[in-house]
Amino acid sequence: MFDMMKMLGKMKEVQAKMKDVQENLVHIKVTSEAGAGMVKATVNGAKQLVNLEIDDDIVNLKDKEMMRDLIIAATNKALGEADILAKEEIKKQTSDIIPNIPGLDLSGMM
Repeated sequence: MFDMMKMLGKMKEVQAKMKDVQENLVHIKVTSEAGAGMVKATVNGAKQLVNLEIDDDIVNLKDKEMMRDLIIAATNKALGEADILAKEEIKKQTSDIIPNIPGLDLSGMM
């Protein structure tokens, strides 16, 4: 039979560790580009857009649709890369508490 108090203590430890990891995700920064670098989006591990660079050559009301598409593409690409880095960071920070179980994704706890 397992020790329920020990298990509860471990869960509190995991929750505290996850809170620390979540707070540190804002320090993970990923920049991706679209349109051969005409639009660059920077996001953090908390999935927030933190910077957006738009080349002056595409700032034209006639090309509004293209600019919108490039912004969306660059942002989505950066968010995808940030998600991968965030999951790696969570895994790294919790490896001493939770064993590496294939398929176990702790990012949903945030």
